[in-house]
Amino acid sequence: MNPALQKTLIFLLLILAGFFLQKKIDGRQDLKGVKVLILSVILPATIFVALLKINISFELLLLPAGALFLNLLLFYAARFCLPRLGLAADSPNGRTLLLLVPSLAPGLSCFPFVVEYLGDESLAMAALADVGNKIFVLIILYLVAMNWYYRQQEVSGAVAARPGKRKKLKDLGLSLLREPVNLVILVAVGMLCLGLNLEALPSFLESTIVRLAALMTPIVLLFIGMAVRFERNEMVFILRVLAFRAGIGLLISGAAMLILPPMAPAFTLLLVIFPQSAVSFWPFAHMSAVGSLGQEHAPKIFNVHLALNVLACSLPFSTVVILTILSFGTTFAQPASPLVAGALFLLLPLIYAIRTNITLNKSTRAKEATSHRMRVQESQLSN
Repeated sequence: MNPALQKTLIFLLLILAGFFLQKKIDGRQDLKGVKVLILSVILPATIFVALLKINISFELLLLPAGALFLNLLLFYAARFCLPRLGLAADSPNGRTLLLLVPSLAPGLSCFPFVVEYLGDESLAMAALADVGNKIFVLIILYLVAMNWYYRQQEVSGAVAARPGKRKKLKDLGLSLLREPVNLVILVAVGMLCLGLNLEALPSFLESTIVRLAALMTPIVLLFIGMAVRFERNEMVFILRVLAFRAGIGLLISGAAMLILPPMAPAFTLLLVIFPQSAVSFWPFAHMSAVGSLGQEHAPKIFNVHLALNVLACSLPFSTVVILTILSFGTTFAQPASPLVAGALFLLLPLIYAIRTNITLNKSTRAKEATSHRMRVQESQLSN
């Protein structure tokens, strides 16, 4: 059996085991505890080990800028395409998806598979790239959400209370620094600049960190299985949005392969799967914060219920896409594969948009014909 396919089957069995553990989970509080354990302990340890195994260079510092550029491309692609797929941009659903689509959460949905399929060096590069993504989801998307809030306040005639905005931005910056993953990256990069590596640590500390890092993949896969919730309401709509997001990400990856100079297969595959990471939680947090500022009868800015459903579906969707890509070995390291796959993903929302437009045109023509007949009848009666 193909080694990549065999590894994928092992991962799917771990996810299935987590799915069967759902009956043992007492509400979402238990899941939150597992998520905190992963993001605050196991993931930082994994990234710390991976970073201390690479040689730091100026080129690696360009990775955060590249990830930030990816976020911006996804944002403007969604802003341009979503209205053409039948979703009004200036609506609660449109604003909700415009915040969610360009956000990435590689910690739970991408990093475990990077370390297993592509190795520690690729994980270190992905962790550095995620710094740019965090700047986008924590700061830029917050500014976008607040801008929509103040604009809506002006339209509705309410007084926009802007004092405290600078303080909130300061708090966001501090939260960026307090996050364990970012602290670990800063410490690891500092050690590398001083010429230190993992062996420079005391042996007991090195052994503890390595053992924690070894827990990464099984615990994350079990968590994915435990967290999966299939909501029937809005499922088809959400799948269209996620297919659009995956398709745009694959097209960007394929275009980047054509533009950039030839790269190692591992880095090329990282370029393909990083944009396929699940939707980030932070846009939902910004929506909740904006919702708490609004008055009782103020116009709704975001659809928080839709945001929760997108978050719930995004993790399993991204997991399946990333595992499928990596199961094909180096096939997706060629530009043609992500370009073709991206076009196929975009077929689902495109076909729906075409059918919707045809239905609307038929309905419009039927109304016009009915109106014309009524005018003719009125004209005959008057004569």
